[in-house]
Amino acid sequence: MKTNAPTLDSLSTIHADGSRKFVHPSDVQGPFTRWRRVAALVLLVIYIALPWIPVNGFPAVFLDVQERRFHFFGLILATQDLWIGFFLVTGLAFSLFYITSLFGRVWCGWTCPYTVFMEQLYRRVERWIDGDGTARRQLEDAPWTASKITKRVVKHTLFILISAAIAHIFLSYFVSIRALYEMMHESPTHHAKAFGVVVFLTGALYFSFSWFREQFCIILCPYGRLQSALTDDNSVVIGYDKKRGEPRGKGTVEKPAGDCVDCRRCVQVCPTGIDIRNGLQLECIGCAACVDACDDIMHKLKRPTGLVRYDSYKGLNGSKTKFIRPRTIFYTFILLVWISGFGAAVSRISPLRASVVRMGGASFYVDNGVIRNQFQLRIINKRNATSTYKMELMGEVPKSLSVIGMDQTIELGPMQEDQKTLVLTMPQAEYQKRFKFTIKVVDTTRGDSSETRVMEYLGPDPQAVPAAKLNAKDFIH
Repeated sequence: MKTNAPTLDSLSTIHADGSRKFVHPSDVQGPFTRWRRVAALVLLVIYIALPWIPVNGFPAVFLDVQERRFHFFGLILATQDLWIGFFLVTGLAFSLFYITSLFGRVWCGWTCPYTVFMEQLYRRVERWIDGDGTARRQLEDAPWTASKITKRVVKHTLFILISAAIAHIFLSYFVSIRALYEMMHESPTHHAKAFGVVVFLTGALYFSFSWFREQFCIILCPYGRLQSALTDDNSVVIGYDKKRGEPRGKGTVEKPAGDCVDCRRCVQVCPTGIDIRNGLQLECIGCAACVDACDDIMHKLKRPTGLVRYDSYKGLNGSKTKFIRPRTIFYTFILLVWISGFGAAVSRISPLRASVVRMGGASFYVDNGVIRNQFQLRIINKRNATSTYKMELMGEVPKSLSVIGMDQTIELGPMQEDQKTLVLTMPQAEYQKRFKFTIKVVDTTRGDSSETRVMEYLGPDPQAVPAAKLNAKDFIH
C-alpha cells in the first residue's frame, strides 16, 4: 500500500509517485460535528421542501423557464426583471468575501451543497456499508471476494439512487413537483429533454461523489485559491497551536514534549487528507473535524482542549484578533451599498409589466398627407389572479394627434400576457418636429399598479421635405 505523510510540497491526495491517493476519513464525534450535522439536515430539508411549499399558488422557489416566470417566495419576476439577478449574484459574492475575511472557508465546511451531500449523504452510506476509515482502506487493498463485490454493488447502487433523487428534486425547481410527478408516470420519450437532464445530472453527481470527491474542491473550485487574497492574519481559520504542541511525541523527563502526541488523529478524520499541523492549506475547508478529533484526544489525556482550534494567525501566536480592520470595514461598506441597491430594485418590481416598442420596418409612414407611427404594446399580468388594464396617452401632445387601439380595456387571466397594436396619426401639415409622449397602463381591478413608457413620435423634417412635394403613400425612413 502506498503511503506518504501530507506535506506542503504537494497535494495531500497525491502519492509520491504522482498517483491518486484516495482519502478515507474516519468518523469523528464532537460539538462541531454535531452542529454541522444539524446545519446539513436543515439545508437538506430546505432543499427538498422548497418545491413543495406553496406561496401565492406557486412553489416557494419555482424557476419556470417554459413560461419565463421566476417565483421567489411570492415575488414573481418576468424575463424583463432578471436584471435583479445582478444584485443576487453580487450579493452572494460580497457576502462570501465578507465571511471569508472573518472566518475563512467556513462556508465550504458547513453550508456548501457539495460538502453537505458528500459528508452527510454519500459518506454516511459508505461508512454504513464499508465501515470506518481503517476498514475502508483495508477493503480497498483487499482482493476481490464475494463480500467485497457485494458491498461495492450495494454501495454504488445506493449512490446512483441518491444521485437520481437529488437530480429529480433539482428538476422540480424548474418544472414543479406536480409536473415532475406526471412526467415520471409517462414514457421518457414524451419528455426527452427533462429525461436527458435527469440522466446527465445523475451521472455527473454519481461520478463526482463516488470517484472525484474532494478533487472537486481542490482542483475545480477556485474558492480555496482565493483564500490567500481574502484572508489575513486576523481571519479566524482552523489552526494548530505550535507553541503548545511542539515538539511532538510522548516526551521524557530529559526531553519533554509538547501537548501533541503525534497520534495523527487530525489527519485521519480530515475529508481532504491534509495535516493541519503544517499550517493553513488550500485543501482545508474549515469543517472542524480535526478540532473535534484533537479535543477528544486531549480529553482522554486530561489536557486542555484547543490545541487545534478556530483562531486567527495572531491568536495562535498569542496576540489579539482584530475583527474591525480596513478589510472588514470596506466589505461592510460594500454590503451596505448592496443592501440599499437590492432594496431599491425590489421596490420597483410591479405585478404588472408593460413594454412598448416601435414596430419593425419604417420609423413612420406618410399616406395622403397623414403621418402614421405604429407601436407594439405588450402587457404581462404577473399576478395569480385576473386583472383588467386600461391605457392612457399622457404628455404634451398636439390636439390633432389621434390614437387607434387605446379605446378598450384588456383583461388578462393569471400569469397571462397580451400584445396590442397602437397606431398614432396626425396631419402632416400640422407636424412641426418630433416630440415625446407617454403611454400609461393602469391596473383598474385593484388600482395599485401602473407602468409608464416614454416614446417618440417621428415624421419627415418639414424644412427638408415640403408637404406639397410628397406623393401619396410615400415611405419615409
